Amino acid sequence: MTAALPLTHACATNYLPVAGQAAWRDKLSQLLESTGEGIFGIDMFGCCTFINRAGAEQLGWQPDEVLGRNMHELAHHTYGDGAQCGQAHGQHYPEHLCPIFNAFREGLPCRIDTEYFWRKNGTPFAVEYSSYPIVESGTVQGAVVTFVDISARRQAEDALKQAHAVLEQRVSERTHELQEALSQLRELSAYTHSVREDERTRIAREVHDELGSLLVALKMDVGWLDKRLSEQQQRGADAAQTMRDTMRGKCQNMSRQIETAVDNVGRIITDLRPSILDHQGLWAALDWQAHEFVQSAELQLDWQMNVAEDVTQAAPIDEQAAIGIFRIFQEMLSNVGRHARASRVAITIEANLEAINITVQDDGCGADPAAFEAADAYGVMGMRERARHLGGNIHITSQIGLGSRFYLRIQLLK
Repeated sequence: MTAALPLTHACATNYLPVAGQAAWRDKLSQLLESTGEGIFGIDMFGCCTFINRAGAEQLGWQPDEVLGRNMHELAHHTYGDGAQCGQAHGQHYPEHLCPIFNAFREGLPCRIDTEYFWRKNGTPFAVEYSSYPIVESGTVQGAVVTFVDISARRQAEDALKQAHAVLEQRVSERTHELQEALSQLRELSAYTHSVREDERTRIAREVHDELGSLLVALKMDVGWLDKRLSEQQQRGADAAQTMRDTMRGKCQNMSRQIETAVDNVGRIITDLRPSILDHQGLWAALDWQAHEFVQSAELQLDWQMNVAEDVTQAAPIDEQAAIGIFRIFQEMLSNVGRHARASRVAITIEANLEAINITVQDDGCGADPAAFEAADAYGVMGMRERARHLGGNIHITSQIGLGSRFYLRIQLLK
């Protein structure tokens, strides 16, 4: 190799004998030739002072063809693929913007992996290079540049980016499909709830109009028969009297059974569709349901309802929304009755033009919070789906031994 050595190396050999200098230079030359990275030195004018064979081969030149030539004009003259510094591919790369030259002119090292060098045949290749200033007696004399072809690495990175982009696109498409499916499922759930409520209303009306009126008429007929039998004169034998007593007893028993049937029909109608919800509105229905529940469950009730005056004066809440809120409230109370083993329940209902807030808190046994997220917690899932459909949400907190708290918020103003 005929390349000259950098000034720092030349200065270092001044302390060695001539024979030592030659041996040291041979070892340095062997070291430069043995590395696979390209290495070259430049003076303050940017001209090459030495280059190893690996560097010359990567650039497509012979080492002696490079010595003395301006390295920026030789291999770094044009922007390559990737548009460094915001410049387009193929545009001239001014020397004063070159990081290699700025490194030794400012006395600072640099490391760049986003640029391109150019071969002798005019083709670019992606390169990672480092430039370190050569300092002698406190004065910068030039720079040593090491570089390596990273085209394969860049291709792998581009392929990885492309694969990542494709994966993100697929994930985005699948997410969109899942969101659409979830939206359709919620719409179906809302439609199912609507159909079920309509069917409950129809059944309640039929039971009331057909079966209820029939039972009342039957009760009146049995009562009339009982009255007629009691009014008959005490004539005839003891057997006839006994028969009349038996008939009266049966009529009275039938009357009691019919009363029980009428009561059961009324209860079924109320469960299917509380008439108070239609006739007196949501707030009266919630009040009635809370007191009806604690009476049947034999619980103590801490009751508080604050409905702003502007809410009562405003237009009634949409029928489907009122039904949804009422059913969620029923399920909250049902959860207390089935699982809590409580002695007291606190219910707070607050409503204004902005939102409706309902809190049901018991002093029962409580549960692990994970129980409310279980796959078979159908009651909780139903409440949450109803709440989402109404534009609200349910927050549940519970701790074993400390009871549970259900909080429903329905946003009215959006």
